[in-house]
Amino acid sequence: MAEAILNARLGERYQAYSAGSHPTGFVHPLAIKALAEIGIRHQGSSKHVDEFRGQSFDYVITLCDPAADECPVWLGRGKRMHMPFPDPAKVTGTDNEQLAAFREVRDGIATQISELLAE
Repeated sequence: MAEAILNARLGERYQAYSAGSHPTGFVHPLAIKALAEIGIRHQGSSKHVDEFRGQSFDYVITLCDPAADECPVWLGRGKRMHMPFPDPAKVTGTDNEQLAAFREVRDGIATQISELLAE
């Protein structure tokens, strides 16, 4: 969701890329739904962090849950920042409860990262 939000909101200044240490191979349907609710059509894919090894970035922002066992370590160039968000895909419950988790993370990303990069 971070890639889609940043490219939609700050795409004239930044190009965002998203990746993880254990990609699922697909973008979660509830992430796509949560993004569509705020007018963002996601066109990205599930990528492994190794796809970007050797590339330089201005910023590298990790969004891992602080309780997660593993968060990708970026050894390349770029100012590193961490903003902890829980993984909404791990939420169980009703469809509405699961979607609420995606909305909460979406809104947190939209607020925190957009404000940071807009400065």
